Amino acid sequence: MTESLRTLCKRSLTLVSAARGFRFGVEYFRNQKLSVKRRRERQAAIQSYLRNHQVRKLQIGTQGHILPGWLNSDLQPVDPGIIFMDAREPFPFADRTFDYIFCEHCIEHIGYSEGLCALRECHRVLKPGGRVRIATPNLSVIVGLCSSPRNEMQERYIKWYVDTYTPEFDSYAPCFVVNNSFRLWGHQFIYDAETLASALTTAGFTELRWFAPGESDDENLRGIEGHGKRAGDDMNCFETMIAEAARI
Repeated sequence: MTESLRTLCKRSLTLVSAARGFRFGVEYFRNQKLSVKRRRERQAAIQSYLRNHQVRKLQIGTQGHILPGWLNSDLQPVDPGIIFMDAREPFPFADRTFDYIFCEHCIEHIGYSEGLCALRECHRVLKPGGRVRIATPNLSVIVGLCSSPRNEMQERYIKWYVDTYTPEFDSYAPCFVVNNSFRLWGHQFIYDAETLASALTTAGFTELRWFAPGESDDENLRGIEGHGKRAGDDMNCFETMIAEAARI
């Protein structure tokens, strides 16, 4: 390679690097600007909600499942009725603000340490006697698909899962389901019942109770799940565990 060609290559690499840096800077600036705008709008929405609701209920990870009478939040709001909130950050609420918190198929999208911090924040912003309801996939159910022999519900779930999410596979093998349960949708940590119970206890919660989707002994927490509308009620009931716990 001649000296002039080397010089030209170096200049080209410098220009490419500069262009990448510029694009990153522009994207970072846009994201920061959007974050500031969302946080400013969020404060007004929070104050309006708190003024107009005696029983205060927070949903974390709303996606498109807006619950009337709740303060609905999500990392990526898809509707003006949903406020921006990152569950990995300190919650933008004072201590003892809410009577109820609901989080459906969300906690598995962040790491275990982040999830524990989020549960501690839930405990902090709940009033004494307030309750949290966590719905999340059950690791024991997913891993149990690799057992042999499998029962009818396990076989139905594997077929539904492959047909729905991985139709390019030509086999109803549980291996595909287990692998993709960890890899799809940005899942970071999937809990079993023992680990979720331990995390809730570590965060300060007591009176742990387990429920099926749609069921609760508190009318404010009954029939509020939306995941069954996407997965089907029978598949949702099979894969999802729900824990409720209280702040004393």
